[in-house]
Amino acid sequence: MPQMDGFNLITRAEIDSYIYKRPGETKLGETVSVLDGSDWQFELRESSAQFVLIGIPEDIGVRANFGLGGAQHLWKPVLKSLLNVQETEILQGSKLAVLGAFGFEQLMHEAEGASVEKLRELVSRVDDLVYPVIQSISACGKIPLVIGGGHNNAYPIIKGLSRSIKQQINCLNLDAHSDYRAIEGRHSGNGFRYAKMDGYLNKYAVIGLHQSYNSQSVLNELASDKDIRYSFYEDLFLSGQLEFQSAIDDALRFASGARTGIEIDLDCIENALSSAASPCGITPLQARKFIISCARFAEVAYLHITEGTVKLADGRENVLTAKLVAYIITDFIRSATNKLPVFIKESEL
Repeated sequence: MPQMDGFNLITRAEIDSYIYKRPGETKLGETVSVLDGSDWQFELRESSAQFVLIGIPEDIGVRANFGLGGAQHLWKPVLKSLLNVQETEILQGSKLAVLGAFGFEQLMHEAEGASVEKLRELVSRVDDLVYPVIQSISACGKIPLVIGGGHNNAYPIIKGLSRSIKQQINCLNLDAHSDYRAIEGRHSGNGFRYAKMDGYLNKYAVIGLHQSYNSQSVLNELASDKDIRYSFYEDLFLSGQLEFQSAIDDALRFASGARTGIEIDLDCIENALSSAASPCGITPLQARKFIISCARFAEVAYLHITEGTVKLADGRENVLTAKLVAYIITDFIRSATNKLPVFIKESEL
């Protein structure tokens, strides 16, 4: 199997340092699986865990897309929030292995003050480190849960999954932006375009695009490909041409029949702290409904939560971003482990 260059396995001691224990309660972090590193792939393959949590703490791809840095700060706050939720009958730590996170300190150092061309070169190096880890997790029969990091990481995640199962995968993306921009060097705005070009991505559906923040040339590209579908935020919530749940259901049907990656860019959530934060967007409740529907009804390949942070490079902070991500992850795990046997619209439940 591919080696895990640049990846740091988490230890039980570090996990325990994040947990606030109370008498009479069991926190999720007390029962999650942690691998000792001697033969982590064998351990993971034999583990009862269905999901594997990893972090990609970098903002190089965002900066390579002329965005505001800070996405590297999400991983540890999310981990702390997630490990301290309550374990219950329908949310058990035994279903989750916490693997660790990439150590991109050297690449982040090289990115300081770098030109756009250099940043895009560094993103390609991030790609080369990320996809083998995703490939290994998938080869062990597990579902990666990935905390970014920029949306540039969609490309190596898709690549790793596709190489593991030896076929193309589909993707559903809740996002204000298509991230299908030109082939101009790697950055956070073209991960799906590169995945399509390189033959790893088949069908791609994006829900909630903002009309003012997607260029006409990109919209033309999306519309010209029969394997791409998209809906606008304005059609869902302003004109009423389409209901949000109907857009999700349509995307799920479109992607059915193949392994499907689930993507959520936190910049689509109203007032969530991110490089491209928006005052008008999807509510946290609507984002959770999207995740629940996808976890129940898609043949899930992975979950990728991206672009959020608790601290931006301009000094803005919001610690609640991490708690929101913990909600999304726990919704996903609960729903995916209690799947319904047939496709039923959420409105019919």
